[in-house]
Amino acid sequence: MKRYYPMIAVAGGILLLIGALLQLTRLWVAPYLYIIGAVAFAYVQVLDGYDGTDVVLRRLRRQQVLGAVLLVLAGVLMFTHHHNEWVLCLSIAAVFEVYTAFRLG
Repeated sequence: MKRYYPMIAVAGGILLLIGALLQLTRLWVAPYLYIIGAVAFAYVQVLDGYDGTDVVLRRLRRQQVLGAVLLVLAGVLMFTHHHNEWVLCLSIAAVFEVYTAFRLG
């Protein structure tokens, strides 16, 4: 089953990006594409656990999971149709994801 994780993560990332870009145009399908991509991307990141004892790596994994949860939360905020709170949540999630990707990679 783990061999499908990279494909799920890439497909989720692409849907996530397309949904975020389409949300700027206020297209009705954008939040649905984004939330499907965010859930797929977060699913892979949450299941990719770390069982070691290194404190730094455990902290980075927690930050990565927090970033994944914030990605999903940004998708939920897209459905509220209030202001652009989803942009702030997405920005914070992106900082967590990029930081942990460079530190863990």
